[in-house]
Amino acid sequence: MIQDIEPHSLANEYRPEARPAAGDMVLFVRGQLLAVRRVDQEAPSFAFPRLGDDGVPAEGLTYLFSLDDRSCWLAPQAGGAEPPAGYELVHNRSLRMEGRGPRELMYVAYTAVHLGGWYASNRFCGTCGTPLAHHGTLRALRCSSCGNLVFPRLNPAVIVCVRDPERDRIVLTRYAAGRYAPIDALVAGFVEIGETIEDCVRREVREEVGLAVKNITYYKSQPWGVAGDILSGYWCDVDGDATLHVDKGELGRAFWASPTEIPGQPDDLSLTNEMMCAWRDAHLGR
Repeated sequence: MIQDIEPHSLANEYRPEARPAAGDMVLFVRGQLLAVRRVDQEAPSFAFPRLGDDGVPAEGLTYLFSLDDRSCWLAPQAGGAEPPAGYELVHNRSLRMEGRGPRELMYVAYTAVHLGGWYASNRFCGTCGTPLAHHGTLRALRCSSCGNLVFPRLNPAVIVCVRDPERDRIVLTRYAAGRYAPIDALVAGFVEIGETIEDCVRREVREEVGLAVKNITYYKSQPWGVAGDILSGYWCDVDGDATLHVDKGELGRAFWASPTEIPGQPDDLSLTNEMMCAWRDAHLGR
């Protein structure tokens, strides 16, 4: 998955004492866009601007996190610095689907989009409207007027692999046209206020494909920064009638797939892909 970057390591703790140094990466984030330089057209890959390169600002940077022994910084967004010559603003989906770089840089990209979006959306206090400023020691923004503290937001969401043990198959879905990348996935959705994660699993499966489920079992989790998510993966079994009733407003299609009908996604970055391929491979003896 995207966070599996060994032998590299991404350290996400906030370091107020950090100071920019030559060679540090500087992330130009504009919504879901990031500034990258294509480094190999035949085997698509990319690189981020580095401190010390021409046109890369050394002032007004915000510390994000570190990759190995190098700090990663957010370029100024409000009023913003333009990416240096030779770099282009590219949507994060394009980085994944068309020009994926090394896994550790994909992880940097997704996490930078998450934090960059949080900073851009929290310039003013939601309580009194006063401009927010960095907290001295925490990854937080503080209002000097009312004392309100704003921390980075995480959106809990579930990825659900619905199994039919009697027929040796699982539910695959594909989002409605134009919503996300046109690849097979699993049932997924956000946890609502006042809802347990297990109830979210039941509700999302019922809403998206019209099934009741049982035997809900946790698999593992994944950060998914481009949506500000923390994803939790679950297995479950269909309970009763296995007829699919697809929510056409949400999904383009949904279908029961046998192990041989699961090609997997084009890359191995997502929890969704790992779960459906793990189920497939277990049943094919791989």
